[in-house]
Amino acid sequence: MKRARIGLVGDFDDTVVAHQGIPPSLRDSAESIGLHLTFEWLATDKIVSVESVSGFSGIWCVPTTPYRSMEGALLAIQYAREGRIPFLGTCGGFQHAIIEYARNVLGWADADHAESSPDTVCPVISPLACSLVETTEIVNIFQGSRLAQIYGTLKIFEGYRCRYGLNPDFRKALLGGPLIGSADDATGEIRAVELLDHPFFLATLFQPERAALKGETSPLIRAFVQACAA
Repeated sequence: MKRARIGLVGDFDDTVVAHQGIPPSLRDSAESIGLHLTFEWLATDKIVSVESVSGFSGIWCVPTTPYRSMEGALLAIQYAREGRIPFLGTCGGFQHAIIEYARNVLGWADADHAESSPDTVCPVISPLACSLVETTEIVNIFQGSRLAQIYGTLKIFEGYRCRYGLNPDFRKALLGGPLIGSADDATGEIRAVELLDHPFFLATLFQPERAALKGETSPLIRAFVQACAA
């Protein structure tokens, strides 16, 4: 039997709905493909070097923000991106994947998150036009994207608990490739991104891990686990 080990980057809190959904979502996905899977929660303030996140088959940057250490989360994302290690970011992981890309690929050293740095001059993550707290919304997946291949459809329903997302003012500069948008919603705001030149690097503002709490297996999490197994 194949084996995989996943690092969960985030500050575990058993009262957070998304955190409750992560273990069963991983177990269900692993069982569906006959994989022996283990995982470890990695507190962001304990991620101080590459060694803190090395040895994992995949990295999942999970909700909830603000993280105890943004730098710890960004280091883990950079490690997965540069090391071509399967990466999934959900909610806060989506936000920080964009910040990491802006800082370390585009060279925007002052790129930041308006939640933790409200006075930043480069708020690549800013308040959403409409807050998405405990809502389920239609997500429009872009044709030809990896996300579309994974779901096999261009319209899905997903749950959120989020007030911040990609700042539309930076969308064109950020998503010109190799990072591209792969989904939006009725507001036209981006709800998912992916890297074209990476084996598996996807991040969503929605929380697919919630599916496990309804007894369902998320296609996205199953695809991530499959990538980790490979």
